[in-house]
Amino acid sequence: MTESFDFRKLAMTIIMTIIGILFMAPFIWMISSSLKVEEDVLTFPIQWIPQTWNAVENYREVWTGSMPFLLLYWNSIKVTVLTTITSVFVSALAAYGFAKINFKGRDVVFLIVLATFMIPPQTLLVTQFLLYRWFGLYDTHTGLILLNSFSVFGTFMLRQFYLGVSNEIIESARMDGAGHFRIFLSIALPLVRPAIATYAILRFIWTWNDFQYPLIFLRSEELYTIQLGVQSFADEHGSIYSLMMAASVSAIIPLLIIFIIGQKQVIEGIQLGGVKG
Repeated sequence: MTESFDFRKLAMTIIMTIIGILFMAPFIWMISSSLKVEEDVLTFPIQWIPQTWNAVENYREVWTGSMPFLLLYWNSIKVTVLTTITSVFVSALAAYGFAKINFKGRDVVFLIVLATFMIPPQTLLVTQFLLYRWFGLYDTHTGLILLNSFSVFGTFMLRQFYLGVSNEIIESARMDGAGHFRIFLSIALPLVRPAIATYAILRFIWTWNDFQYPLIFLRSEELYTIQLGVQSFADEHGSIYSLMMAASVSAIIPLLIIFIIGQKQVIEGIQLGGVKG
């Protein structure tokens, strides 16, 4: 029985390794292509290790060419970080209220909030556009940040973790004179830290990769995010694949850094959620 179990485990490990390599292949090809001269990008069979290296020239053209990549990076970092902080705080606060504060109509309000999750965001674009023009938030980073400051998914996800926090702890703090906001900051928030980190990383990735909202709500080129910049770069250099791959690699570097830093918290959050399930 033991040998059979070990064989199945070994076979599953090999299968998952092969699947992982297949998923990583396009990413590896992108990095490899960004280091090559243009003539070697589309050669067959694929040269995973470049025979002629052209990395310095490719990345220099991306960073010092016609597109101001440093400004695009700053805009994306500014919008993404502020959006992530705001969204995490608002979602965590709403989730705590729905999980630990008893008020009349709480469950009904929560169902209404969940119902909005079924509305495709594209159906709201015209209304959002008109409202933002009315409030003077169109073509501003502030408006872009506010668009993603509330997340039904984040509220629902964090509420499920807050439900696992013992009510006795909350009641003890209440008896000691602590208000709900103090309990939220000092007790509830630290207890769901892995879930907070997981959602923060997801929100960071979603906001950094967002193309739709910047495309519609930004008009000035000096406010463009990295995704709009890559699109403009593609319009100019779309036929030069080595430069396109260098621009794409440059655009995803912050995502890799964030995931590497936060992967431990993400794994803990997934494990904690699995135990609760």
